[in-house]
Amino acid sequence: MKYNYSLRVYFSDTDAGGIVYHARYLDFAEHARTEALRSVFKGSQSQLLSADCAFVVKSINISYEKPGYLDDLLTVETYVKEAKRFSAVFNQIVKRDDEVLATLEVKVAAISLEKKRPIMIPEEIIKALSIED
Repeated sequence: MKYNYSLRVYFSDTDAGGIVYHARYLDFAEHARTEALRSVFKGSQSQLLSADCAFVVKSINISYEKPGYLDDLLTVETYVKEAKRFSAVFNQIVKRDDEVLATLEVKVAAISLEKKRPIMIPEEIIKALSIED
């Protein structure tokens, strides 16, 4: 699965110098993963929730390459690197045109919302995440 998410950098995303604050890249990536999952599940993540399955972030590795600036139009490219029984790994690239600003590797685990414990990801969800575009 691959998905592109576009966004504009607003004043609230930047520091006093108009440079994107480092933590905002985590929000940009979160929004992109949410929209990627929404695209997989045809507009709604309710399918995950109704199956008592939610993804929580287990780990994130982020590398900052170049700064983003106020008013930039950015794209976050999201790829599923792997989808296993209990977890999935997303690779994400934040770009301004062809310039890479940041790269992220995000590992998510599946949990039961009811029990707040790890669970196996339903097979149909693993298959949906593994589909090549």
